Amino acid sequence: MTISLPITPSFDLFKKRALVSGASSGIGLACATTLASAGAHVTLIARREEKLLELKEALDQEGYQSDILVLDVTQLDALEQALNAREPYDIVLNSAGLAIHSPALDTQQADFDTVFDLNVKAAYFLFQFAARRLMEAQKPGSFISISSQMAHVGGIDRAVYCASKHAVEGFTKAMAIEWGKQNIRVNTICPTFIKTELTASTFADPEKLAWLQSNIKLDRVGEVEDLMGAVLYLASSASGMVTGTSLKVDGGWTAE
Repeated sequence: MTISLPITPSFDLFKKRALVSGASSGIGLACATTLASAGAHVTLIARREEKLLELKEALDQEGYQSDILVLDVTQLDALEQALNAREPYDIVLNSAGLAIHSPALDTQQADFDTVFDLNVKAAYFLFQFAARRLMEAQKPGSFISISSQMAHVGGIDRAVYCASKHAVEGFTKAMAIEWGKQNIRVNTICPTFIKTELTASTFADPEKLAWLQSNIKLDRVGEVEDLMGAVLYLASSASGMVTGTSLKVDGGWTAE
């Protein structure tokens, strides 16, 4: 009897339209590169036009397809108008985020609002606006948030940041439940500390670096390349049955 072998799902994103917020540097830049290298046409969103143009030029040189959208995603009216003026996106990846660290007793209301406006509110409505466009077109989609290992644990001086990332995990689950019948999948990627411009000061502090390494079971900090496989998996049909979950790329930090 001839065995009928299963077919491995494709990681190819050819003819897919992708949007990446926070694409101008660091993790967002790596995410955009991943999607473009797999064949997607990627819209790069950030506030810094010069950085976006540099990234687009680098992608162009590799033969990848992209365009830029200079936008502050916390400006929700402008964000909604921009998405409504474009064809629906098959893949939406939110990488825009920030952290303002302080002891919980010292948290300033303005700092709390700044973190939540970007990490939670902008991410929430980016997905809402994008999902509406997909539903109007009756198309499936994959939505991904770059969350954090701190969405699953606590950390000293990180009460506000932890709260914001826990909130992202919460709306991810709820959206996944609501939009499942429309075949719109919603997931998060939860990295450990990754070497970027934003984390340089942390890695330069010997005491903080020792704390990080004591918690990362693989005994090294993360590189942006460590996230690229997770991005491609969740963006592609290879993860077609995955929604409402978080993919931890944390070197074992949360394993305890």
